[in-house]
Amino acid sequence: MTPHQPLPRPFDEEFRADPYAVHARLRAEGPVHRVALPDGTAVWLVTRDADVRAALADPRLTVDKSHAGDGYTGFSLPPALDANLLNLDGEDHLRLRRLVSHGFTARRVRGMGEGVRAVAARCADRLAAAERPDLVRDFALPLPLAVVGDLLGVAEEDRGPFAGWVRTMLAPRDPRDVVAAVGAMHDYLRRLVAARRAAPADDLLSALVRARDEDDRLSEDELCSLAFLILGAGIDNVQHTLSAGVLSLLRHPDQWAALAADPAGLLPGAVEEALRHCHPNLTAIRRFPTVPVTYGGTTLPAGDTVLLCLAGANRDPERYADPDRFDIRRTDAAQHLALGQGVHYCLGAPLARLELSVALETLLARFPGLRVTGEPRRETSFRSHSLAELPVALGEYGPGGLAER
Repeated sequence: MTPHQPLPRPFDEEFRADPYAVHARLRAEGPVHRVALPDGTAVWLVTRDADVRAALADPRLTVDKSHAGDGYTGFSLPPALDANLLNLDGEDHLRLRRLVSHGFTARRVRGMGEGVRAVAARCADRLAAAERPDLVRDFALPLPLAVVGDLLGVAEEDRGPFAGWVRTMLAPRDPRDVVAAVGAMHDYLRRLVAARRAAPADDLLSALVRARDEDDRLSEDELCSLAFLILGAGIDNVQHTLSAGVLSLLRHPDQWAALAADPAGLLPGAVEEALRHCHPNLTAIRRFPTVPVTYGGTTLPAGDTVLLCLAGANRDPERYADPDRFDIRRTDAAQHLALGQGVHYCLGAPLARLELSVALETLLARFPGLRVTGEPRRETSFRSHSLAELPVALGEYGPGGLAER
């Protein structure tokens, strides 16, 4: 490609209709591509599992935007939302990760099991009471909203608006809407931190406020930014993995039936396959080489923006047999990169797996006759691919045998 030749723009209508097909084409054409984002920004897109896996663990690739040398701006978040784990490496990243990790230890997450089951039961009641049941609106969104909201002590009436701001930021219908959404999130989190400072509670945010005020282990901007990251990622990723995972199961009724017959044996594999096949994040957070690096025979200059295609890696035929097939009995599904790898591996992974497992178990028990009744509606950007609506009929209840509605 000559310097004056326009860059390919793969994130077009074809991509929005089926991003996985476009990933497959790019992956077949080569492991690394120089492409333009919808706004014209030039990035390197790494498409194959082996390269993505290596790059996620490569310390020469940083998430610190101070190393961006190509004019990258991203969301242009205010400092109070930008000082989070997705923008930091080195000692600052380790310091913040240690502070937050106490809220996501395996022991703490195991102790949340009963609470998550209670939330899932309430969400199932909400789904059953809906006049026109929508799995996203009535079950998949309320569940992580409640779980993460409880974890941070967010009032129930505030959880819906926050989820809407996150979706607007990730997949805006109009780019101008992002500014308003970011401003609303910033204002809300400042008020939430002030409320926890005035009246501490037994929640993760109160613990972080204490770490800020008593131990001086993080700045005020870092405090708000951590709350922003936990709320945003914790709600969005579980919601969309769950709804898309259920859709895939319902499109494979033999697998839905098998899972209902043997949840103890098949649920762990179903959760991993949903993460591999259905996770909404198409790419990892952008990275910048601190020195020139070479992947797939292509040298990426220091300071350029690099996108690692998680969805392309998770469907790479060099890693997975028949990778586009959804299969809850797949023996290597847990090798997926949906939750990252290396120092930026998702801190909330144990909680996400718990929520997905409990949610599927609840739906299978309560609504074994669940089926799709209309056309699912998706929202897609170069970053994410997610369900916005999934109309369903509930079929008969498991215990109780109520007639189909």
